[in-house]
Amino acid sequence: MWQLAWLAPLGFFVGAYGTLIGAGGGFVLVPILLLLYPGESAESVAATSLAVVFFNALSGSAAYARMKRIDYRAALLFAGAGVPGAILGSMATAWVSRPLFNALVGVLLLAAAAFLILRPNGRSNAAQDPANPEDLLSPACRTRNKLLLGMVLSVFVGFLSSLLGIGGGIIHVPVLVYVLGFPTHVATATSHLILAIIAFTGSAVHLADGSLAYAPLRTGWLAVGVGAQAGAAMSRRIHGKWILRGLAIALGLVGLRVLILAMS
Repeated sequence: MWQLAWLAPLGFFVGAYGTLIGAGGGFVLVPILLLLYPGESAESVAATSLAVVFFNALSGSAAYARMKRIDYRAALLFAGAGVPGAILGSMATAWVSRPLFNALVGVLLLAAAAFLILRPNGRSNAAQDPANPEDLLSPACRTRNKLLLGMVLSVFVGFLSSLLGIGGGIIHVPVLVYVLGFPTHVATATSHLILAIIAFTGSAVHLADGSLAYAPLRTGWLAVGVGAQAGAAMSRRIHGKWILRGLAIALGLVGLRVLILAMS
């Protein structure tokens, strides 16, 4: 048991950084688990990561709720739409081979990084932080068409996030900011509540089918090291554009490494 204790600080880092950028940390944890446990099935890796993402997202959501940054209406609508996708994604993981899983993770991370890097600045004020961090969205961000679009996209995000165990924040945050016009800090906070609901759903499926039984101690140690509260606190001091740039760099580096692993 104690030989796994070193996973606690890893879990702390994953939770802190994931919460800072609104991604839950799964995009960092999955490739690390792929590198540390090359012999394990894709299903086991995804189940472990998704359970840790749930605890990170739950803790981070509590912190962001205290800061009054969460758009609850959008979060509940998008999460509700993403739940069916999360269930299907968790079930589909059992049919994905380990090499294909590695390749899917690598391609997705690189694509997300390229989007954030190549996206021209100045298109709108969507990525700007509100003058008052506690100010929520303008009515323009709550239009019926935008909410419907967010719900449709959330179905696919729920599926991919549970399939790969990444939580989905790396997709939801760019969508909320660039497509739906959310301020960055509001997007990261709202994304966290969506993640908590979707990750809980996916984890429940993995618990029911026995996938989480493969490594309960590992999952527990990673969750014990949750650093979501620290990540939320750091978000007060970091501008939204640096959050997005940090997300892009991390996605690119990790995605490249995992893709190389898939091709080896």
